[in-house]
Amino acid sequence: MPGYEYVDFGGRRNYNKENMNIRGYIMGFVYVIIGIAVLTLITVLANLRVVPQATEFVVELLGKYRTTWKAGLHCKIPFFERVAKRVTLKEQVLDSPPQPVITKDNVTMQIDTVVYYRIFDSKLYAYGAVNPIGALENLTATTLRNLVGELELDGTLTSRDTINGKMTAILDE
Repeated sequence: MPGYEYVDFGGRRNYNKENMNIRGYIMGFVYVIIGIAVLTLITVLANLRVVPQATEFVVELLGKYRTTWKAGLHCKIPFFERVAKRVTLKEQVLDSPPQPVITKDNVTMQIDTVVYYRIFDSKLYAYGAVNPIGALENLTATTLRNLVGELELDGTLTSRDTINGKMTAILDE
């Protein structure tokens, strides 16, 4: 008999076949909604980024520069944005190998350099040069050769502070 209902021995209600189909559709719909909600939550949580203190993130939207994130909590647009570069703003050390330098009186000497640097502009650091650390190393070596090339051997040994001051002024430009 269609549309009948009976109670079994456990006190549960059993419905006819028509009511069972509607109930199945509703449960399927609920499962799909729960699945979409879980995937959305996972996607949002996977795209939250915490930028630590003294660090900046350079963010690209579809391969083009969009913004620079400072320290704090940020959310990126899934599938469209990416963190292109993580830049530390702390002071760093660049230790160069000994460089052969010729003085004004044609004496060759080996000079070892140590450069302390700090990044001020993350966008310029990320997009300004292909290898910014290599560029800094080459600029330091070239500047040192030029400064020592103007001095005689005795002048290079006694005027270390003068060379450091000129190097700092030139590299800060």
